Amino acid sequence: MTVRLRPHHLLCALTYVGRGYSPAFTANMTAVAERIGAGEDIELVAGPDGICAPLLDGPDPHCHRASVVERDRAAVRDLSALLGLDVRTGAHLVLDDEVIGRLRAAFASNRIRSACTGCEWVDLCGSIAASGFDGAILKSNRLRSSG
Repeated sequence: MTVRLRPHHLLCALTYVGRGYSPAFTANMTAVAERIGAGEDIELVAGPDGICAPLLDGPDPHCHRASVVERDRAAVRDLSALLGLDVRTGAHLVLDDEVIGRLRAAFASNRIRSACTGCEWVDLCGSIAASGFDGAILKSNRLRSSG
């Protein structure tokens, strides 16, 4: 299967430790992080993804706000520059051990965090990155098989 994911949620997955906006969001994000870590490919999408789409029952869904759309744009710029790819809506990625390592190193050094500006989770994610991503749900296949 393919995980449908907003670009900024790809960055969120790097430090995700099981906390979220609501129990439903947390359950969806946990499932997505586990699927990515198991090697499922990612299709980058604009708008609601596999995390948010099931939660669109409120009157003003967070995922349609201009600030969230701008986070996606910033994530696309950062990811494209880091990976040397045309990362855009419709692109497919697979996060193997090497890519996860590159993304995490760049995240920890603040090179791919422009999408995090104004996010309420920025301090938590910064502390997780500073800890070496201790407790993060997203695991690489190598780490999963050796533990």
